[in-house]
Amino acid sequence: MALTIGDKAPDFTAKNEKGESIKLSDYLGKKVVLYFYPKDNTPGCTAQACNLRDNHEALQKSGYEVIGVSTDSEAAHQKFIAKHDLPFTLIADTDKAVHNLYNTWREKKNYGRVYMGTVRTTFLIDEDGKIENIIEKVKTKEHTNQIL
Repeated sequence: MALTIGDKAPDFTAKNEKGESIKLSDYLGKKVVLYFYPKDNTPGCTAQACNLRDNHEALQKSGYEVIGVSTDSEAAHQKFIAKHDLPFTLIADTDKAVHNLYNTWREKKNYGRVYMGTVRTTFLIDEDGKIENIIEKVKTKEHTNQIL
């Protein structure tokens, strides 16, 4: 079932790049940019992460905490963060549990090939844990502008 603006954001507990359990409910009282992306160190995903990194201060001034989610491992996330100096946490959703809660693991088509994968999507969650916006057509190099 697709989530819509105004819905309560599904809570989850997942491991970040350090192997620490984090819960979305830990962020109540803060605004959250929860962004789902396909894979660490690929061109589009790197452009998106670096855009969020370069504008992290502006996002924080607007009250946002940034959390990235992909199916990559904790070790892959550690390398991605180190290589690109990312100042935010990344969730290692290797079992796709968070993806399934947010309906971002779906059938995709590319050059006639059909496969399951991450649909790049960003959820903006307000201080009360409600979805205030969903960005489905993410512009990787201009993502902060779409958020703010």
